[in-house]
Amino acid sequence: AGVEGISALAWVGEDSVFAGTASGYSLFSSSGGAGQRTDIFTLPESAGAPRIRPLSGGQEVMLLVDNVGVVVDQSGQPVGSSFVFNSRPDCIVEVFPYVVVAAESKVDVYRRRNGVHLQTVPIARRGTGVLTVASDGDGSGGEVVVVATAYKVFCYRKVSAVEQIKALLRIKSYTEAISLLEEFESDGEISNDMISFVHAQLGFLLFFDLRFEDAVNHFLLSETMQPAEIFPFIMRDPNRWSDLVPRKRYWGLHPPPKPLEEVIDDGLVTLQRALFLKKAGVDTVVDEDFLSNPPTRADLLELAIRNIIRYLCVSREKSLSPAEMEGVDTLLMYLYRALDLVDDMEKLASSQNSCVVDELESLLDNSGHLRTLAFLYGSKGMCSQAVAIWRILARNYSTGLWKDRPNLPGTDSQETSADKKSGEEIAAIEASKILQATSDQDLVLEHLGWVADIDQDLATAILTSEMREKQLSSEKVIAALDSEKVGIHQRYLQWLIEDQGCEDPHYHTSYALLLSKSAMEAFHMESNSGEKNDKEIDSDIQFIYSLRERLQLFLQASDLYDPEDVLDVIAESELWLEKAILYRKMGQENIVLQILALKLEDSEAAEQYCAEIGRDDAYIQLLDLYLDPKNGREPMFTAAVRLLHNHGKSLDPIQVLERLSSDMPLQLASDTILRMLRARVHHHRQGQFIIYHARRTLMHG
Repeated sequence: AGVEGISALAWVGEDSVFAGTASGYSLFSSSGGAGQRTDIFTLPESAGAPRIRPLSGGQEVMLLVDNVGVVVDQSGQPVGSSFVFNSRPDCIVEVFPYVVVAAESKVDVYRRRNGVHLQTVPIARRGTGVLTVASDGDGSGGEVVVVATAYKVFCYRKVSAVEQIKALLRIKSYTEAISLLEEFESDGEISNDMISFVHAQLGFLLFFDLRFEDAVNHFLLSETMQPAEIFPFIMRDPNRWSDLVPRKRYWGLHPPPKPLEEVIDDGLVTLQRALFLKKAGVDTVVDEDFLSNPPTRADLLELAIRNIIRYLCVSREKSLSPAEMEGVDTLLMYLYRALDLVDDMEKLASSQNSCVVDELESLLDNSGHLRTLAFLYGSKGMCSQAVAIWRILARNYSTGLWKDRPNLPGTDSQETSADKKSGEEIAAIEASKILQATSDQDLVLEHLGWVADIDQDLATAILTSEMREKQLSSEKVIAALDSEKVGIHQRYLQWLIEDQGCEDPHYHTSYALLLSKSAMEAFHMESNSGEKNDKEIDSDIQFIYSLRERLQLFLQASDLYDPEDVLDVIAESELWLEKAILYRKMGQENIVLQILALKLEDSEAAEQYCAEIGRDDAYIQLLDLYLDPKNGREPMFTAAVRLLHNHGKSLDPIQVLERLSSDMPLQLASDTILRMLRARVHHHRQGQFIIYHARRTLMHG
């Protein structure tokens, strides 16, 4: 295909030829052996001469339309951003990642990726002619740009990404530096390590400019910055962690780190100087926000501390050496204390942490943060010191020396007032957590008393805890228990017997005695409850029932206690069922029957007991009790008839008839006695038949 008036031509790639004429741009492709023409776009009549400039080492082409450069690929399809120049270029050259354009006595630099204008280099020109620009590469690797005028040649070297950023930071053009860094990062012109380095450098500059939040944001973006670099801002050298602080030089744009107070004081002096210069009409590089609304020293100090806290909290999640972790946690506690962030202090101290106790105990003690110190001791396994502090706190809270802090670390502050605990209770709870886990018997027994005074349930939990590696000596525990703390004593013995399988008769007897005394006391209190309302009375009855049920179950289940000792305690009480169980253990059948039949009037239980004895004379003995209860009581004919009705078939009618009283109404017993006699005759005849059958078997055998 022929084209007339070609004034611009460029061969791109292996088979693409771009041609420019006064009417527009065309693409010729030699693939397939024949030239194929494709019109890309036409030019307006007023447009200047076409110009074609290969880019990116021949992979793309810029087609010029007056002062607009359209970038297309080898197929003629637009790619990337178009370039809008200030005027029609005299000459265009690519020095990746830039496009350099010469026109009207100046050289303009544009970013290749997005067409953004970056720089203008004015060039004074004498005489006539256009500027000529050339580079030392094919567009992908050049470093030098040569600009020729009619009288002179200028050579420019491409400034590295690092140097460009450094120059912007030096004049405190932070926004431009960040934007440039992002562009270099997107273009892959800068390594990840250098990106981290720049963020750290930028962070330090912002920090010394008192822009603490922005500074920490950049610290957090740096993957190579070490938490120890922050330590000098918090603790004055020399200190325990001075050797951990890396001696990084950065670019020498900021002073060495120093304590926060000094950074702020120096920054405020700079701010005052800038305010003075501004009034004198001199421009400064100080932030305009600071100049228009100068912050106070206290506000700046708090802001700095809060942002360093933010940085250290994030650093805790990183993989640090033990020494670094100690520094981070210990200095974090310093900063929490500086702002009196008590909840944060206690949360850190009570969780797994690397705080150095030696660095903090005097500080926390002197400032009155004893709860935090107690949590810290506890987290480090210093049980004795921790519990001792909780004891002091409990005493101070109980005497009103300290106000309650109702919430434990990590609890919801929205809980209802009914759920909140006093400071004294919290002290006991925290002490009990430690005492439940320790196997230090002396420590447990030393502090058991004051915990029990506050909450007996906690004291019981301490004694019966299974978290400790070695259980406490039961003898020493019982010897140390306050005799007035019956509930603790009782529940501890219950745990020994039921959960630990203790078979010591002494403990079984002691447990039975304690249960018996408690049941008697509860029974006595219930009988004197005249002033209580119905709800309170029902609650008391339920409690007594539960207590007696536990006592009865134990008396029945255990064979290791001394029933006589228990009987001595309840002898004068109304605990008749308990007495029946004890007499049964002692084999006193007649007394058991008397209690069941006469005291409790429980015919079913009495008959069941006779069945357990397994002898017919037991039923006769029970019948005697019903018919002659003595002590002036009327015979219990109905119970006697029930007995005969249920078990009369197995009794000797003669013995029964001998015991029947003439006072017994005949109609009550007649049917029952008749059945007994019929059953006896039946058994007699059955016996005769069996004997007869046995004899015949022997005779015919």
